[in-house]
Formats: sequence, structure tokens, C-alpha cells
Amino acid sequence: MAHAFHTRSTASRVFLVLLVAAVVIGALVAFFLVAEAQRSIRAEAERVTAATAVSFASSPLVIDGLRSIDQNAATQVLEPYSLTVIAGAGLDFITVMTSDGTRITHPDTDQIGGIYLGTIPPSPQTLTEEFTGTLGPSVRTIAPVIASDGDLLGWVAAGVTTESISDTLIRRLPLTLGITIGLVVLGAGGAVIARRVTRRIAGDLPPGQVRDAVSSYESIRTLGEALRAQTHEHGNRMHAAVALLELGRRDEAIEILTETSRQSQSLVDQVTARRHGDPAVGALLLGKASQAKERGIDWRVHIEPDTPRTPLSTVDAVSVLGNLVDNAMDAAAESDDRWIQVSLRAHEGAGIVLEVSDSGPGIPPAVRERMFDQGYSTKPADGQGRGIGLALVRSVVTGAGGSVTVREAPTTFRVVLPAAGPRRSQP
Repeated sequence: MAHAFHTRSTASRVFLVLLVAAVVIGALVAFFLVAEAQRSIRAEAERVTAATAVSFASSPLVIDGLRSIDQNAATQVLEPYSLTVIAGAGLDFITVMTSDGTRITHPDTDQIGGIYLGTIPPSPQTLTEEFTGTLGPSVRTIAPVIASDGDLLGWVAAGVTTESISDTLIRRLPLTLGITIGLVVLGAGGAVIARRVTRRIAGDLPPGQVRDAVSSYESIRTLGEALRAQTHEHGNRMHAAVALLELGRRDEAIEILTETSRQSQSLVDQVTARRHGDPAVGALLLGKASQAKERGIDWRVHIEPDTPRTPLSTVDAVSVLGNLVDNAMDAAAESDDRWIQVSLRAHEGAGIVLEVSDSGPGIPPAVRERMFDQGYSTKPADGQGRGIGLALVRSVVTGAGGSVTVREAPTTFRVVLPAAGPRRSQP
């Protein structure tokens, strides 16, 4: 199952991720709506029971009934009144009782004359609670019946059973389910659109191949820029040398050509001295040296001969190094003392360390937190896909089992990679 997921196309994986996200969000929204509805219904029950109990307790009919010495006569008057209010307010019971809790009214006439089941406050005050009485668990409010002279005549309790609260909640569930289904449908529609857009861009390639394609593009782009700069520099020197020869200034022409050869040869010697060198990486470094010179940047390279072979493919190696150097050049161009240093050496435990340092102003903390995020860039958008470089570098390096770190003073990107395994011999 896991293997099938990893071999799916990028478009299919985007669809599945968004669809799962829509279902999860729908479930969370449904849970929130149900919880909110339950809280709202209970709060409404508490409000209605409190308002009913207080208004019922202040009714002259109730006050006069509790003043009566004959409780049976009081029941005959107050029982029909309480049943009418129960029906109008949507409650399950209203119980009128004496000050000691003896019931005068109750929806179940067999309970009249019994003792009220619930909390009677020690002093005349309103109290709302959940209590299990003769009708089962209920939310109830008890309020005192006070005579005009301030004497406590009795109590009125109004309540709604939790079963009624649950029934109200169930009646609201269709709306909640409708909202949830609507969210899931909208999310599924968005997932379908995202899959179509992704398929137009990436076709049916799995994510690994999409990343490889991006890496190939970045590799070609940065290598092309480097070779263009190198060709442009050589062309300028050749034109200058030809012009000097035409003017009869042979020694100066030879000096220009010799200087060009000397600078390039120094870097070539370092690249070729490495036993496991990569010609494409060497060509990139030569081209970047010309590009740095074009921009007035001092180019420094140090490659140790015993550096082991990188586990990266040629395309990935060029992409990683090229993007780091491009960023370093942009940073160095903002400083007065313009320089870039690239070093490649062996690491403890048979690994490889690539470091690219620059004289730039440094990386602000806010940028440091997001600079490896896909699509994030402090540079203006252009046709070269700003925001891809560092995200791609991290993806390639971590995919090979390595790590990328950054330190300041000077700004240095440090890539640590494991050494490549032994190459298999061809049959």
C-alpha cells in the first residue's frame, strides 16, 4: 500500500492529500458544530428554566396559593396553571413546593405531596443545576417565592430533562451534516481542480521525477549562465588581443592571453587533482569564475584532492553548487569588499563538506526561518522561478542523506554529504 502511494503521480498525490484534508476539516467542523449546538442548547435550557422559575415564583397566583393553609386547594389552583406554562415554555416540569420542599404541583400527580428531589438553597436565592429526579436527569432552576413582607413562602423549580436536550440536538443534526457534506464536496472539487492543474504542469510523473526535472532545469540554467559568462569573457579577451596585434603591440596581447590561461589553469589544476572529480562541476566552477569576474567579485576556490566521490548525480551536484554560488554572488554584490569562497573537502567519517561563503551583509533572522521554504524569496519575481533554489538544495541534499546549515560572520552555507558507495562493475 505504501509502495503504491509513493509510485502515484504527483497529481494523484496532490488530489489524495487535499481530499483527505477536506474530509478531516469536515469532520472537525462537524465535531465543532455538534459541540457548539450542545453547549447552545444547554445554555438555552438554563436561560429558559431560570426565567420561567423566577417569573412563576413572582406570580400573585402562586404567592396566594402558598399562603393558603389548605395544600389540596393550592394544588387544584396551581397544577393546571403550571401545566399550561409547561406547554407554553417547552419545559418538562414546573414544581411548586412549600418552604420545606413538599411538592404542591408536579407533572406526575402521584409525586404531589412528596419531597422535592434536588438542591434547596440554604437561603432565598436562585440556583441552576443538573440533577436526577423523578423524570430522570434534568437541567433545573429553583427560585424562592417571597411574600410582600419578605417571608419565604416556598419554592418553584422549572426544568428540562437531558433527554429533551438530546432530542433537540438530534433535530439540529441534519443541518450540521449538510454543512459538513458541503465542505467535503467543496474540498473534493478543489482537489479535482488542483489535480488537473498539477497534471498540466507535471503530467503523470511521480514526485521524485518532478524534483529531478526541476533539478535538471536548475542545473542547465546555472551551468548555462556560467558558460555564457566564460564565453563572454574569453570573447572580450580575444577581441582585445586581436586589436593589440593589429596595432603591433604583441607583448601586451600575449600578456592578456597568458593571464587568461593562468587563471583558468589554476582552477583546472584543483579540479583535476581530485581523484573523484566531476567534469560538469569543474566546468561549472570555471564558468562561475568568469561570472564572478564580470560582476567584480573576488573568486576563491579550494578543493582538496582527497575529497571522496559525491553521492549526488551530476545534475543534482551542479544544481546544488550552482544555486549556492548564485545566491552567494547576489549577496556579495551588495557589499563593498566583494568576494566568494568555495571549498570542497573530506569530512569526518568518510563524508564530504561543501562550503560556500560570501562577503554579503548576512541573512536577517526573519529570512533565515523561511529561506528554505518552497516559493519563498526576497528577490523580485522573474521568469527563472525565484524561490526554487534553496528549497531544491535542501530537498536534494536531505534526499541523499545529508544536511544543510547556515552560519554567519561570514555567511556560509555548509553542505555535509555522505560519501558515495562503491560503483558496481558492469557485466
